[in-house]
Amino acid sequence: MGFAEQRFNVNLSILFTELPLLERPAAAAAAGFGAVELWWPWVDSPTPERSELDALRRAIEDAGVRLTGLNFYAGQLPGPDRGALSVPGEESARFRANIDVAADFAHSLGCGALNALYGNRVDGVDPAEQDALALENLVLAARAADRIGAVLLIEALNKPESPRYPLVSAPAAVGVVDRVNEATGLGNARFLMDLYHLSMNGEDLPSVIERYTPKTGHVQIADNPGRGAPGTGSLPLEELLDQLRKAGYDGWIGLEYKPGDRRGPESFEWLPRAARRTPRP
Repeated sequence: MGFAEQRFNVNLSILFTELPLLERPAAAAAAGFGAVELWWPWVDSPTPERSELDALRRAIEDAGVRLTGLNFYAGQLPGPDRGALSVPGEESARFRANIDVAADFAHSLGCGALNALYGNRVDGVDPAEQDALALENLVLAARAADRIGAVLLIEALNKPESPRYPLVSAPAAVGVVDRVNEATGLGNARFLMDLYHLSMNGEDLPSVIERYTPKTGHVQIADNPGRGAPGTGSLPLEELLDQLRKAGYDGWIGLEYKPGDRRGPESFEWLPRAARRTPRP
């Protein structure tokens, strides 16, 4: 099988960043891709002006690509933050203000997946208090996602790069998925399986795939070490994606890697152009 049997989208928050945001969808299309995903683009504003939202929507539509994934507001990302929804005070309020804005923007483009990063632990705050706040906010996010027919994604990051983030294993993230689904009864919370982050945590990736594919709503990849393109590290990504497909995963594979010195179209030379738009039957 291999890469040609997968459906790939390009994360425009980590790739094509040499271009202004509004030029990136067209660049992805020119490189042969038909789908893109994004972190929340306005790191300083959970509620940007309507004109900014409209401009990005037009850029995506005019490029002829699909938006298949979008993060809720997550604070300074890239930067020191790893989400806002479990952070008491202003950041939690900003996350809540963003929920319907992000959901409505996603809905306007037919996007069916919204990712909610949990947030770092805060000095002087009881972790149990943060977890209770997180569940409250994730319930709100799950209901907003359900309103537009989308899934809510919960992601595990890696401890070396995100030492204050509490969800640094597949079981930890899936545990939150289960608690959200139990609280809402909606069943639309799903695991975001990022193979790079899980490998950085030293997890047994074939075992994770075997155990958690039924609860997985999205997959992201980068090679390890280095978080570069497939083939720059030592992860057997083709084999792992084949295993995912055999286990029943039929969704998008998000390309969320650092291009290094090979920017623009050169950063995708590992993937034959004919495979970039090929949807699985």
